Amino acid sequence: MVHLELQISFIIFAAQNLTTMSKNQYETVIILTPVLSEQQMKDAVAGYRGLITDNGGEIVHEENWGLTKLAYPIDKKGTGFYHLFEFKAEPEFIKSFELAFRRDERVMRYLTVSLDKWGVEFNHKKRNGEIKSSTSKEKKAEANRLSLLDEEDEL
Repeated sequence: MVHLELQISFIIFAAQNLTTMSKNQYETVIILTPVLSEQQMKDAVAGYRGLITDNGGEIVHEENWGLTKLAYPIDKKGTGFYHLFEFKAEPEFIKSFELAFRRDERVMRYLTVSLDKWGVEFNHKKRNGEIKSSTSKEKKAEANRLSLLDEEDEL
């Protein structure tokens, strides 16, 4: 009887640890100020990469989108260095991760989202080339094709 109670308590303990130790998958995009040199930008990104891995996280994917024009000025700047991190980490880590962004004057904006299973699957397919991102020209051509088909149906 005691042996059975020990097994049950071990199973409950293991289940509690699995729920508290589960890592979620996140995606973070940061915009760094354009006044940084290329090396300073790489150093900042390396620091955040290290912050993820030093706190038990795992980098799944990373993309440097480079210097890109902003949709609207931020701090009187019209461009910024965009960088994307896709990573697995404990939910508690996100607060300290975003606190580091708020304290860093090199970061103009950041956004972290938690990926559900559909987001993880979509990103995996996109990385493997199973999903193509269409350009605006392709979208316009498709819209024109559809409008022509609609006109033919009306005739």
